[in-house]
Amino acid sequence: MEWVSFEIHPETRAEGVPLAELFPGRDMEASAEGMRRRAEDFDLPYRPSQRLSNSRLAIEASEFARDQGKFEEFHRAVFQAYFAKVEDIGDLAVLRRLAEEAGLDPDEMGEALDSGRYAARRQAVQEEAARYGFGGVPAFTFEGRYALVGAQPLDVFRELLDKVQREQL
Repeated sequence: MEWVSFEIHPETRAEGVPLAELFPGRDMEASAEGMRRRAEDFDLPYRPSQRLSNSRLAIEASEFARDQGKFEEFHRAVFQAYFAKVEDIGDLAVLRRLAEEAGLDPDEMGEALDSGRYAARRQAVQEEAARYGFGGVPAFTFEGRYALVGAQPLDVFRELLDKVQREQL
């Protein structure tokens, strides 16, 4: 399995956007409660945010971490920062701190982001996500033919994996 990141809302302003603006009329408290229950099922900490961060820099920073052999550490730190600590993962200072915590050189990462070194890789993944029609996360592909989007129950994964296995026989 390989983690790849893509922007669900690439139109998000650099400073982020209030969720109430992004989803007018939606009961944000009910949405947050649903997320909290799903997180609790997996013993994951969750605190609801009122803003959607612009994830572009975080995605490019993740690619930097991948090239440094620290993707998993950085990926977990970003998830923890956003979903458990309600930090703005679109803020370069936050990303630099997370990079250092993950064992990365924050100055080197900052230079990579400033230069746009990972912009093309981010855009290629964005285009692939669009081809699959992904509009949410998590999103999974299997054998390049099947896709699942959203926090699905374990039985849904089992059924799809059984189908893939049967077709390979």
